[in-house]
Amino acid sequence: MAAVPSTPLLKDELDIVIPTIRNLDFLEMWRPFFQPYHLIIVQDGDPSKIIRVPEGFDYELYNRNDINRILGPKASCISFKDSACRCFGYMVSKKKYIYTIDDDCFVAKDPSGKDINALEQHIKNLLSPSTPYFFNTLYDPYRDGADFVRGYPFSLREGAPTAVSHGLWLNIPDYDAPTQLVKPLERNSRYVDAVLTIPKGTLFPMCGMNLAFDRELIGPAMYFGLMGDGQPIGRYDDMWAGWCTKVITDHLGLGVKTGLPYIWHSKASNPFVNLKKEYNGIFWQEELIPFFQSVALPKEATTVQKCYLELAKQVAAKLGKVDCYFNKLADSMVTWIEAWDELNPPKGVVAAENDPAKSK
Repeated sequence: MAAVPSTPLLKDELDIVIPTIRNLDFLEMWRPFFQPYHLIIVQDGDPSKIIRVPEGFDYELYNRNDINRILGPKASCISFKDSACRCFGYMVSKKKYIYTIDDDCFVAKDPSGKDINALEQHIKNLLSPSTPYFFNTLYDPYRDGADFVRGYPFSLREGAPTAVSHGLWLNIPDYDAPTQLVKPLERNSRYVDAVLTIPKGTLFPMCGMNLAFDRELIGPAMYFGLMGDGQPIGRYDDMWAGWCTKVITDHLGLGVKTGLPYIWHSKASNPFVNLKKEYNGIFWQEELIPFFQSVALPKEATTVQKCYLELAKQVAAKLGKVDCYFNKLADSMVTWIEAWDELNPPKGVVAAENDPAKSK
């Protein structure tokens, strides 16, 4: 007997953001899982190119002309000819949650051969707490069949709200160019049935191709930097967002989970092209990581925006001497927050303006 389809989780509270330069035929494979949701497609590159989206999907599509029209001079903070342009989709979304995926990512199968509903697993991760302050050796204690182990403090068992769910990939691993070059045939076939919270004070390399987050909790920190065309670096967009986000989630008492769900990453990008894009980043990251490990945010930084602006100030002060690019990046971080706040005014502000009692 066929199973009765259940209502998709968070159907009206989640947007799927996809950056692309090509027709989105890959959505056919995702149709059973994505069709109930609203898609925000950010078209990179030539805005006159027509992007074909399969029938039956509810979507809005933005190209560079739209970004310039909506943001005006502030459009300078959105990268061009780089998948970092996806963060424009986070900014224009009006939903509480975001899932973002690349157009070369397909549905993976679990070890039993069943299709993995990546979106459903991300939602489960985001809707259950994280444990950033004390590691549970059974990984995620909130999963079915798991719990807190003996010796886990009862005072910490409520956990912290989960801001980010970082998924993984089978087939083509997310390698940098030097690793791609020395391991051209490497494939990830290892499926690990685990989700864990990244501990407080620990950074991680965030990959943007299979990622979900609570936009209301952490959205303004999910800026994928200034990369691609006209910039001295590429392919560090998601890394930058991940480092900034982790510092801020640690400061605000939020959690980041990694592990399930897996997607199938279908094709490796060209390692020689990647090396050119990553070249500066490979050197710079040796200074960036110690910077983020030692960043301290003040007590007064009580919102994501305040944290992010403080981070921008410290990027200019401490990383500007590594390369003048970081002064430009710090400026674009400020512009990003200004643009975010313009498109997403605080709810209290709107309420106050519309309150008849306040206008007397």
